[in-house]
Amino acid sequence: MNVIIRKIGNSEGIIIPKDVLNRLGLKAGDTLELTESGKGFELRVEQADLAEQLKAARLGMEKYRVALRELAK
Repeated sequence: MNVIIRKIGNSEGIIIPKDVLNRLGLKAGDTLELTESGKGFELRVEQADLAEQLKAARLGMEKYRVALRELAK
């Protein structure tokens, strides 16, 4: 897949096609990690850090506390 580097404000960037974003579950505001490899560059989805994941898990457990308790029986 080819993309074109475009002028975006005072910066330059690429436009990622919507179908690719949908397949990867990405949306505006998500962070990607750019690394240089032997073959060129690689874009990877940045993994949320452990603290954010734990916070989300706690919120989910609190929200579904009753259901989780019933399932645990």
